[in-house]
Amino acid sequence: MIDIKYLRENPDAVRASQKGRGEDASIVDKVLAIDEVRRAAIEKFETLRAEQNLLSKSVGSAKGDDKAALLENAKELAIKVKDADSKRAEVEEESKRLIMQLSNLLDPDAPIGTEADFVIIEHVGTPRSFDFQPKDHVELGKLLGAIDTERGAKVAGSRSYYLTGVGAMLEFALVNYAISSALKAGFTPVIPPVLVNPAAMEGTGFLGQAAENVYHLEKDDVYLVGTSEVPLAAMHMDEVLPADKLPIRYAGYSSCFRREAGTYGKDTRGIIRVHQFDKVEMFSFCHPDQAKEEHKRLLQWEKDFLNAMEIPYRVIDVASGDLGASANRKFDIEAWIPTQEAYREVTSTSNCTEFQARRLNIRFKDADGTKAVATLNGTLVAIPRMIVAILENHQNADGSVNVPAALQPFLGTQRFELV
Repeated sequence: MIDIKYLRENPDAVRASQKGRGEDASIVDKVLAIDEVRRAAIEKFETLRAEQNLLSKSVGSAKGDDKAALLENAKELAIKVKDADSKRAEVEEESKRLIMQLSNLLDPDAPIGTEADFVIIEHVGTPRSFDFQPKDHVELGKLLGAIDTERGAKVAGSRSYYLTGVGAMLEFALVNYAISSALKAGFTPVIPPVLVNPAAMEGTGFLGQAAENVYHLEKDDVYLVGTSEVPLAAMHMDEVLPADKLPIRYAGYSSCFRREAGTYGKDTRGIIRVHQFDKVEMFSFCHPDQAKEEHKRLLQWEKDFLNAMEIPYRVIDVASGDLGASANRKFDIEAWIPTQEAYREVTSTSNCTEFQARRLNIRFKDADGTKAVATLNGTLVAIPRMIVAILENHQNADGSVNVPAALQPFLGTQRFELV
């Protein structure tokens, strides 16, 4: 949520940010207008309540006809106070509804444009030149007995799959390597709930633009999360964190669920774009002044992971129109997928500044008072896409796949053989 004080003092900056995202800038004027009404309603209510309190004291010391008159005035005033309180609550609710429609302020360094307007920051590694026709991950998955999309579709519908044999073992190895890496970096491992209430989902910004991809269990009014960012962010909802403990870092392992609405006919083959997958997500609560540096650290940990998997990749600075509501800047890492001859996103890290924390009421206290913390997130490993990248980049002519050295201790083998 945007700081209302900042919005009052810098409306043009917020309008420019909205326009940069390709979103409605007129909401800024609506928020400012309702804010004036809200402050007037609060002032009227507090004035009437003060008058009521003063009158109550007068009634206690009055006698006779004076007391009767004061009691009659008190009844009339009580009605006015109740009406003013009701109006205040109504206006405050409308004010909150409008300001929640504003996305986070863009980082001045974020590229402006639509999805295709990203900026490439760096390339790492060189795509492999094969002396044979490389197989895609679906074919390799069958040869290795690792991926079964046909039975997945039979049991759960399209974009569903089984990981079997070495496929399942590869997931366990990736998760174990990710968690061990996170522990070394000072993260606390967490297995969070994947069913969350509306406050958690709305607070993290996933009921706006992203709502179409969210699974909602209407009978229970809970949501299946699309990322453990949601329960990790909401973990400290309505809390004041000790400033000397910041940054507080969590590494959450969970299943994630996404409808993939609007992607009809896109990536329907294999396990690149699926409805359910497992992921290890980094999450950090830090001092706002440290958020940019923390963002760089999260990106470096993601790069370290890709380097350990021995996969060529590039890092991109995501354009403003593709950031999502909560992020003010986002970096994606895209791994090289040989059979597509393209880089595909495998991890992402976002700086959400104080935007989510204001919505979730997460603060810290220091010598200067109580303020909202900054929140940041970063995917350490999203299992299906990492499996795709490993299988395709490390395959041999016969369909066997070499195991990256970093994963060999977890798998007890240097190569996946055909079944």
